[in-house]
Amino acid sequence: MSAEVERLALAVQLASFAGTSLPDDWARLLEEGLGGICLFGSNTTGDVKGLTDAIRAVAPSAVIATDEEGGDVTRLHYASGSPHLGAAALGAADDLDLTRATGAMIGTALADCGVDLDLGPVADVNSNPDNPVIGTRSFGSDPAHVARHVVAWVEGLQSAGVAACLKHFPGHGDTATDSHLALPLLPVTTDVLESRELVPFRAAVEAGAAAVMTSHIVVTALDDQLPATLSPAVLGTLRTLGFDGVIVSDALDMAGASEGRGIPEAAVLSLAAGADLLCIGPDKESGLVRDVQAAIVTAVADGRLTEERLADAARRIEKLPRGAGRPAAYDLDGQLAGARAALRFDGDLPDLTGAQLVRVETEPNIAVGAVPWGLDAPVVEAGSVFGGPVVVQARDAHRHPATLALLADLAARGTVVLVDYGWPGELPLAVPRIVTHGGSQPSYAVVEDVLRAQGWHP
Repeated sequence: MSAEVERLALAVQLASFAGTSLPDDWARLLEEGLGGICLFGSNTTGDVKGLTDAIRAVAPSAVIATDEEGGDVTRLHYASGSPHLGAAALGAADDLDLTRATGAMIGTALADCGVDLDLGPVADVNSNPDNPVIGTRSFGSDPAHVARHVVAWVEGLQSAGVAACLKHFPGHGDTATDSHLALPLLPVTTDVLESRELVPFRAAVEAGAAAVMTSHIVVTALDDQLPATLSPAVLGTLRTLGFDGVIVSDALDMAGASEGRGIPEAAVLSLAAGADLLCIGPDKESGLVRDVQAAIVTAVADGRLTEERLADAARRIEKLPRGAGRPAAYDLDGQLAGARAALRFDGDLPDLTGAQLVRVETEPNIAVGAVPWGLDAPVVEAGSVFGGPVVVQARDAHRHPATLALLADLAARGTVVLVDYGWPGELPLAVPRIVTHGGSQPSYAVVEDVLRAQGWHP
């Protein structure tokens, strides 16, 4: 097999190592033509600009990407929580200028750190309130509303010189399974897909989004066998929307893509289906990149993957728009105003003089990770007894039976207020609730203001 195929088999990979400095073996991969590096939480707790400078010194044209959605999903602020509102809060505030400005501020922060591809925004319509992986990452449950905000966010981000990547095509919002852990099924008709899932993607493609990320879900209206990431029918549908940019796979280490077949085989199938840039997943050994490279080279030799398709993918990556943009200064007042506008109050808040603030810990989905959230407070345990009002902080309380049982027990014995930083699903019990539509530093600040106004003091 030619040296060119060997190079191309590296050029289509967006891979990730563990740690905050560039390992020697990864530097060699970059020197040989590795397409790019995706930064995850384990990479961004140190000097991010120093790390990206080190990558650029070895491979000036390599793509450097990360997931910076604002709100619950942040990599630049993994140790502290995002200073930017997330999608659901922006959707609830429903100010397109604010959404556009937030995208621009995030783009500026990324550009300042040397990142040129943002794996965002989420263009999924969160039509299932029990969705365990999208939720507050979505701008809402109405397709047209989501489309307007996705377009505004893309416009803002790309105005700062950072490429946007819509996700998760063709739509992960009506699922009840986390594709990190299993393979979700989307059993909707073509008409539903056209009138709901595809609406934001079509709008943002027309607005010039540079890239689109696939989803690891089976969309029965298009392909009842293969997940979208591996399906020529699904990825072909994306091209029929007029999209001519880079198709990025969601992380191939996720169960929805590689369970039962392995990451190298998933990479080959995804390329053959029409994907261009293969996201491998976080904290990998360099040997996995070599394994994927070898699988791609073998697939070309065996005729399962054409060299033309491989070269086409690499050309698209090379054309990914990157460059200087218009920097946007961080606007704290604007973010706080948006956070206030996003608040929803279910029921009347009681007097909270002497109230105890607590939190309920539940396992976050893998996309969110271990990012700090909420106001500082002890974790509440079942059976806890309090001498006055209790303010319980939780995320997606409606999805967690143990949280609901705890709230019911506390409400039966005293005054309880719920602060829910998750998706505002229906509660089966009547307690006053403050809904923030996601977590972020501005959201926590306005919640503290509300609680203080009701008499609470830390």
